[in-house]
Parts: sequence; C-alpha cells; structure tokens
Amino acid sequence: MDHHFLTPLFMPASVVVFAGPPDDPERQTRQARVLRAALAAAPGASPPQFLHGDTTGTLGELARSRADLAVIALPAGEIAAALEVAGRIACRSALIISDGIEPEQAAQLKRIARREGVHLLGPNCLGFQRPQLNLNASAAGPLAAEGSLAMVSQSGALTSAMLDWARQNHVGFSQVVSLGPNAAVDLAQVLDFLAADNRTQSIVVYLEGISSARRFMSALRSAAHAKPVVVLKAGRRSAGNEAALTHSRAIVGSDDVFDAALRRAGAVRVRSFVELFSAAKCLAARYRPVGKRLAIITNGGGPGVLAADWVSEIGLQLGRLSPDGALALSPQLPCRASLADLLDLSAEATPEHFRLALEAAAADPAIDGLLAIYAPQIGSDAAEVARAVVRAKAATAKPLLGCWMGDASVQEARRVLNDGGIANFRTPEAAVGAFGNIASFYANQQLLMQTPPPMSSLAQPDVEAARLLIESVLAERRRTLTEMESKALLAAFHIPVTQTVLARSANEAMMLATQLGFPVALKIDSPDIAHKSDVQGVALNIQSGAAARDTFNEMVARVKRLQPQARINGVTVQKMARARRGHEVCVGLVTDEAFGPTIVFGAGGTMIELIADRAMELPPLNQFLARRLIERARVSETLATGWQGGAPADLEALEQVLLRVSEMVCEFPQLREMDINPLIVDETGAVAVDARIVLQPGPQAGSPRAFDYPHLAILPYPARFEQIWPLAGGGEVSVRPVRPDDAQMLQDLVRGLKPESRYFRFASAIKELPPGLLARLTLIDYDREMALVAVYTERTARDDGGFDEAERIVGVSRIITNPDQTSCEFSLLVADDFGGKGLGSRLMEGITDAAREKGLADIEGLVLTNNADMLKLMRGLGFAVKPFPDDPDFKLVTRSLQR
Repeated sequence: MDHHFLTPLFMPASVVVFAGPPDDPERQTRQARVLRAALAAAPGASPPQFLHGDTTGTLGELARSRADLAVIALPAGEIAAALEVAGRIACRSALIISDGIEPEQAAQLKRIARREGVHLLGPNCLGFQRPQLNLNASAAGPLAAEGSLAMVSQSGALTSAMLDWARQNHVGFSQVVSLGPNAAVDLAQVLDFLAADNRTQSIVVYLEGISSARRFMSALRSAAHAKPVVVLKAGRRSAGNEAALTHSRAIVGSDDVFDAALRRAGAVRVRSFVELFSAAKCLAARYRPVGKRLAIITNGGGPGVLAADWVSEIGLQLGRLSPDGALALSPQLPCRASLADLLDLSAEATPEHFRLALEAAAADPAIDGLLAIYAPQIGSDAAEVARAVVRAKAATAKPLLGCWMGDASVQEARRVLNDGGIANFRTPEAAVGAFGNIASFYANQQLLMQTPPPMSSLAQPDVEAARLLIESVLAERRRTLTEMESKALLAAFHIPVTQTVLARSANEAMMLATQLGFPVALKIDSPDIAHKSDVQGVALNIQSGAAARDTFNEMVARVKRLQPQARINGVTVQKMARARRGHEVCVGLVTDEAFGPTIVFGAGGTMIELIADRAMELPPLNQFLARRLIERARVSETLATGWQGGAPADLEALEQVLLRVSEMVCEFPQLREMDINPLIVDETGAVAVDARIVLQPGPQAGSPRAFDYPHLAILPYPARFEQIWPLAGGGEVSVRPVRPDDAQMLQDLVRGLKPESRYFRFASAIKELPPGLLARLTLIDYDREMALVAVYTERTARDDGGFDEAERIVGVSRIITNPDQTSCEFSLLVADDFGGKGLGSRLMEGITDAAREKGLADIEGLVLTNNADMLKLMRGLGFAVKPFPDDPDFKLVTRSLQR
C-alpha cells in the first residue's frame, strides 16, 4: 500500500497493447499507427514488457501475462470489448487512445472500468509518456527527454505543441500526461500521483476546467506543498471561457475566482506556455522564501529602465542598496556607474564589476532577488561576464536571474549561464516576470499554509436566530432579503449595522426620522428590487420631518411608476453615518459555478461597477487571510495611510467584518450573494450602511454530513476533534488534527525513534522524513484524509524558579480514503518513551471514529509480520489479521466500521 494507486498506470511493469493487426487497415486507427511508431522508436531497452493483444493469441495466453496496463487504440466499436478483456486478464489500469468518442460511450467505458476494477485514462486523449521507463504510450509524437519536470495538459493539441517546444529548448520530463474531456482518471488524481512521485521536482499544468472543486483543490494543495506547481489556464476572458467549456466539457467558472483558488492552493499562474516552462525552471531551483524587492544590475541604462518599468507594472518593488552598501561599492566601480535606483555599472563594466555589484546586492538585507542584465558592448566579453555571474551565484541563496540581450554575440554566454544553473532570458520583461513568479510562489505558499476553522475566535454569533430568519424567507418562496432582513442577519453575526426602521406611511416616516435625529436616509424596501439606485429608491441627507414625509410620497410613486409589478413594503429610515471622512468599501459574496462561495472585498459606493476594484478569497478565512485579501484591493492604499488628511482606517475592525462574513458563509450554504455596500470604515471602526443578501435552497446546517461543508472548495480545519486525554500513569496530552506548522515536531518525532521503530512504521531504514513526504503528511485535505496528533507539553525548570514549556508530538494516527471511496488505510506511530501509556489504542479509536464519521465502511492497514506488538494491539482493537498476498513480509489487518 506504499505505492500510489495510479502506479500501475503511469509506471507499469508490463503493458499489453490492443491496436489491431498491422496488416488490417480497417482496424488500424490513426492513433494506433502513431502509437506503434512511438513504441518502436523508444530508445534503449525498455523495462516494461510489451504484449500485443491482437497478436498474442488466446485469452488464456493473455491472462498468463498479467499486465499492469492495457493500451487500447481501436475503432470505437471495439473499445468496450477490449476493455472487458483487459479486466479479465487482471490489468489494473487501462489507457484508451482514441478520439471522437461521444459522451454516452465514454460513460459506458467508465462503468465497465469501474466494474472490472480498472483505473481508466481516456478516451479522447493522447496518452502519456514516462521517459525514465522509455515508455511512450501516446500519440503525442516522439518520446520526450528525461528530466524532473512533469506536465499535465487538458488539450491534446497543446500537449504536442509544448513537447515540440520542449525538444527545441532541451527541456526534459519525468511524466507527460494528456487528459481528454471524458477522462475517468482526472486532473486531481494525476496531481495526487505526481505529488508522491520522487522523479518529479516541479509540475506544469495546462488547465481548461475542473470536474470537482473539492477534489481539485485537495490535490493541487497537496502537490503545491510538496513541489512547485505552475498553471496555465485558458479562458481568461468570457469568450475564452465559453470556448474552454465547449472543448473540455468541464466546469470553468469565473476567471477571477480561479485566480483566488490557485493562489490559495499555493500554485503560480502564468499566461503563455513559454512562460510556463521558464517559471517551472526557476521554481525548481527551490530558492529560499523571498519578498518582492528585485535589484537590477546592468551595463546599460535603457535595458535597466525597461526592467524597472516592468517591476512597477507587475506589482514588484525595486531593490536598492542601502546607503552604507552603496558607499562601500561605489569606489570599486567605473566613475560613470550609478547606484541611486538601478545598479547601472555603465558601458565600461568588466566581469569583475558585475561580480562585485552582485555580491554587494546579495549581502544587502533590503534586497530579495537579483537580475543581471547584459547588453553587448564593444570590447566586452559576454561569456566572461556570464562566468563572473556564475561565480557570484555561489555566494548567495537569493534568486539570481540573467538577461543577456542580443543574439549571435551572446550565445556562448547563455550556454555558460545554463551550465551554471542560472535561468536566463532574452528580454528584461521576461526576466522580471520570472522573478515575479518566484515571489508569487512564496507569497502563495503562505496562503497555502493557512487552515482556519469554520468559526473564528470572536464572540459566538446567534446562529439559531440567523437560521430561523433564513428558513422563514425561504418558506415564503423568496430569495432576496429586504434591507432590514439583511441587516438582521448581519447583526446576528455581530457585524455593526446602522439602525434601520421600516416606515409604512409618509407620516410614520416623518415621526421616525424625527426620533432618530437628522440627517437621515430613506430607502425603498421591496423584495423585488435588487438595486435601489436603479429606481431612484435612495434619498440621503434628509434634514427635516417635512422633507422625510414628502420624500416618502415621491419615492413610492416613482418606484410604482418605474416597476409597477414590484411589491413595496414601505421605506426604511436610518440615521446617516457620522463619519465624514469614512472610507466606503464593499464586502460581499459571490457563488462561483466551479468553486462555490467566494468572499469579495474592494472599493464601495455607487460607482462600484465602474471602479471595478475587487479582490477575492475562498472561505474559510482567518486574520492572516483577511489582511492579505484587504491588501490585494486597490482601495487598501487609502485605508492604511488615510486619504486627503483623514486618519487611517481601523483595519482590525474591517478584518473582523471579513471573518464574520466567512463564518456566515461556512455555516449557511443557502447564502448565494451578498453585498454590504457601503461599509463605512474610519478610525473608530466599521458599520454596514446598506446590505443585500440573496439566498438559494440548500442543505440545513446540522444535517448528517454538515461537518463536510460540501458547499466549500476547501474543507475548514476540523476543530471539533480537539480534546484532552489523560495518560496511564499520569500526565495528559492534547489531541487535535494535524496542521502544516507541525512539520518540525513530526520530523523530531521520527528522528527520535529507535531504528527498529522507524523500520516498523516505514518498512525502510530512513532516519528522517524526506521533505516531500513531510509536506504531504502535515498539509492534508481533511475531506479525504485525517491525521490526529498527540501533543505533550514538557516543562523545564529555570534557575529563577520559573518554567520553560516546549511542545512535542508523541503520537500520530492517520487515515487516507482509498480510491473506492468506501474504505480507508490507516497508520499509527507512537514515541518510544510513550509506549505502554494507552496512547496507541486511544489514537486508533479516535481515528476510527473519524473514519466512521466520513461514512466509510472499512478500515485496513499493513503491518510487518515481525511487528508483534502492533499485531497484538490490532487484535485487541477488533481487527482481523490476514496474510497479505502480494508480500509475505506483511500482514493485512482489517476492521468493519459498521455498527
């Protein structure tokens, strides 16, 4: 069970090919001819044994081969029969390289594969390549060169184009996978395999759409935590979205929401497939975390200015030497050199000048990355300058990129940079963009590490009152809440709102306005009017009772004339917000077709559509995510510093509003749209002046699977599993689901084990967890797996009589849902010095309860035959112990979860 379930597909030990007899043109599809040529052209002796189903003979002879993978390239009418034969000869995976398969037939093939227990890639795809195995099971052209980069594409045409580009640019691959629109093995499963593949160091993805946001985000987050993932997504504009939907038959959704999802998953998005590979090359270097400050070292002012312009254009910052650094470096450079903004070494710069400037910039803490730009100069040796840059690279861990402009005169220099491991580009803009991808990657990794619970640590909201309000509106077959209902819902979650009272007559409006105190605002109240301003249903700064009365009459008459079918409840009266220099912002919710509810923040007011300032984030939020969301909106520049003499806004109050909206979104899947606009924010806090909320029918909170939050793309941190357990013999441990920041404590647990204990758990002689495995074990998707860690707090006495406390993980139990979605595999690890305290059995019972809550039917695991203590524990917990057919060194332990 250590191998991924797709290993037989992508790393088969043997392959059987159904392609029709070569001498029968009617049964030889175009894909079959290309596939035969690809298999024949694979260089060297390939480890897999190829058995051709059309020439092997009887089914009995095929059955004796027991191939891992069946490759089918037959006419449409013969595919189903071949797939059934593959199942009967115990193939664990199948690849269908045939195009023109209609969705109905594709669905039939999926049913056959599911019935036969076969993992199916295709149809309507080009197949895959595994250069390490010399395996070209594809119709995508010659076998790619071997490398550490994996590529997954939802377009066959672009797969071929990218492979052709890669051959010309000497880019190698660990795996190439072409996914068709009807693939049973989907993008999420392929990403999951590549995350665990030790041959893959970085992943590039061409994406058109997804079939399940939850599965996609789960796999992408897991992969991006283990290794860099770069995504090229089609359909940035509406026309492209429609084309992608037609081509991929997947859910496309809003491009802005896709951006937010990719950021939250820790991936980087690019705009062209050339940029796709350059970004992957830079990220695969695994530079340490960086910021946005890029120092530009150049021997030409013009190229440097072009680079600086692009730095500003894409939201980076120009890295400048500190005054002391500039003072120390200046005497060592030509007299015409300038260090004010750019490090312009002038046309007289020598290789040594480049080296000195790079080393000075690398040592400056105010600089995060370095870009060396070389423009050909008379008397200058481009290759020698490149060698100096390579020497400077050895002295820094900061990202160092190169841009050697020109062509014939700098070809040797580019080879030097390539050999030195320095990513280099032909234009300043491309080089700056590559650094931008590095900066984005590490910024997105910070977002990836956030695993907030559904409810914040703020005061408990009145969830029951909010539920009753939502249910009453839906019971009336209404979808849009009135302003008063919307504000009541916000108030239930402690979001400050302006006092609003409904007036049903002109005289009542006059009396209420007088009681509230002038000035007041009047707004039409109707469940049929979404935007009040469109029907002139808003009047501000009413200064007297008579004006309130007259405004009521005029407003109602006007709205009846403009929308005669609208139901009018009356007019709301509210006191105008006090703050004169308050900032008008908008906090809202949109429901995306692909990713579900998404929280929106940006500038507010009546010109919100014209300003088009909005940033997005997937729920749930915590304070870190809320602050990053605010910072991404353009309006944030005026909030933090004040505007036109105003005081800075209370950002903490704004963050709390965003956290409260996140709570609402997590708790109520019935919320479809929300606009809190304007939300007035000043130095004293935030208050919602107007609000509009739209509902949709949905599952009730508290339903049997409510903890799964099916309406969210990212499952919240399951804080409900947190508890305190006493230990046999005294003491206690805190038990909770694992978090990404547990990585170091988990590594310490493994390092501290006896060699025998490590071998029993991992069936190998490892001394510590590899970085990729450690990443996958700590950042998990709580939807498809669960890990409970037991944390013990050690107290150490200090000389002053006090105590120092340090936490350590002393045990961990884990389940991962199997591909059948009905069973799970478990693992258990307990620190040697905590054995015999009952911790192992408690952790197993806890993780078993988690599996049962997920609706799984069975739990299973592998235990080494000579691990007597573990086998004894399993029997004591009611597990059946059986021989494991695939390996006599293991026992298979299973237990039913049905009560």
